[in-house]
Amino acid sequence: MMNMIPARNQKGFTLIELVMVIVILGILAAFALPRFADFGGDARSASRDGISGAIRSASSIAHAACLASSSCSNSGASTVTIEGATVDMVNGYPAAHPATTGNIGIGGMAQVDGVDVSNSGTTFTATIASDCTVTYAEAASGASPTVGGDDTCS
Repeated sequence: MMNMIPARNQKGFTLIELVMVIVILGILAAFALPRFADFGGDARSASRDGISGAIRSASSIAHAACLASSSCSNSGASTVTIEGATVDMVNGYPAAHPATTGNIGIGGMAQVDGVDVSNSGTTFTATIASDCTVTYAEAASGASPTVGGDDTCS
């Protein structure tokens, strides 16, 4: 009986075990936190992609309506009625902004709301943030409109 090792009656964790767990959690947090800290840039980028898609889709729908309408012209200015709204068209695609009061252009067609919108000549611009914009340039004769802008979205 002299060779028996006494049983240890241990309850809880030692200080070194607790410190090691805290250090490991700190290291994991240092790597994970930057990845999840700022979703603002991702949200602005998703908004930009949504507006860009809406503008492209609206442009295609209006162009298809123009092709189906006998009163719409693929060259020059014309109008087409879509779901009760009159859309001003330029070269078979929606105008950057309406030329006639009461008509709509690409902004109204795409229903771009909640962002700063500006029209400059033949260009429509939706600004989500200072470095995150969607730009629609009217179609030139025999070409389709261009959709672009600044996609930094930081």
